Amino acid sequence: MAMRKAKNVLTGFLYHVHQPFTTNPAMTTPFWMGKIYLVPFGEIEEGVLEHLVKTLPGVLGYETAKLLSRPYPGRSYDPFRRQYRGEAFLEALPQGGPDRYVGLVEADLYVPPLNFIFGLADRATGRAVVALPRLRQEFYGLRPDRERFLERVVKEVLHELGHTWQLGHCPNPLCVMHFSNSLADTDRKEPRYCPRCLAQMPFSLAAKKTA
Repeated sequence: MAMRKAKNVLTGFLYHVHQPFTTNPAMTTPFWMGKIYLVPFGEIEEGVLEHLVKTLPGVLGYETAKLLSRPYPGRSYDPFRRQYRGEAFLEALPQGGPDRYVGLVEADLYVPPLNFIFGLADRATGRAVVALPRLRQEFYGLRPDRERFLERVVKEVLHELGHTWQLGHCPNPLCVMHFSNSLADTDRKEPRYCPRCLAQMPFSLAAKKTA
């Protein structure tokens, strides 16, 4: 049952659009009325949050704000695997309305049957979580590269947000919605949605920016 639930959260087979829309009088395409909230779990470097707050609106055209840090959810740690359960953090996030909540955590996450995850999203509730450790060069014994790390964080957040907006994985290796089997895939991607994915959005990013 847990494995089936994890699969649904990752792929969103049965989820539908729940967010309300409004319409720009100058356009026929609806635009989203929500905000994006970043939710740190435990201690998250302030510079990471600030970078996202400054960067995401330039890509999406939507207001992004950070909320107060909250503790790790109870029973989220798996001592056998020495990792944390991704769904525990997802379920600990706020939900309701059109807003999107993205949790950020400095912990190695997993969901069965995967060995680890970079991020996780629930299309039904508009919640997502991104794990930061494996996005860092030093996790693999390499020299730290802050610029590359921040680029990866932005891409993973955009990727998971795309899932909350009903987007699946994209075959275009340059699209931010392309599935990352490794960090090489993440580094290859651009921090934006391709035209194909933009066309599948239930609202228009351009409509919001010009409203």
